[in-house]
Amino acid sequence: MSKENKDIVRRFLTELQNNKNLEIINELVSDDFVGHTAEIRGTAELKKVVGDNLSAFPVATITIEAQASEDDLVFTRYTTEGVHEGVYRGVAPTMEPVSYTVDTIHHLAGGKITEGWRIVDRLDIVHQIGAVT
Repeated sequence: MSKENKDIVRRFLTELQNNKNLEIINELVSDDFVGHTAEIRGTAELKKVVGDNLSAFPVATITIEAQASEDDLVFTRYTTEGVHEGVYRGVAPTMEPVSYTVDTIHHLAGGKITEGWRIVDRLDIVHQIGAVT
């Protein structure tokens, strides 16, 4: 099951980030999903948060660098690279390039993602787009 869970998370992340496919959420995420880092409840809120991020960085892509799994948890580390072309956390587009690393943990049950945690240095992102010095 560990390999299957890693494949689900890999597909989820790459479809969202590289293919901009928000509908993958309907297929791979449980209706009662909880995103602990951003206090997201349910797939509608997840689509909103991800959609906002995709609007801010529409050409961003990810490269998965490492994945590991233990029981029903999948740990993933990936790098995102893109350009700040839309509003990000109230900051108007600057057209500055960004590159940052994300560490995630996803909990799966019944072939669907039920919970998620993200570690990302948002201060580094706003530095890169010139919002703070």
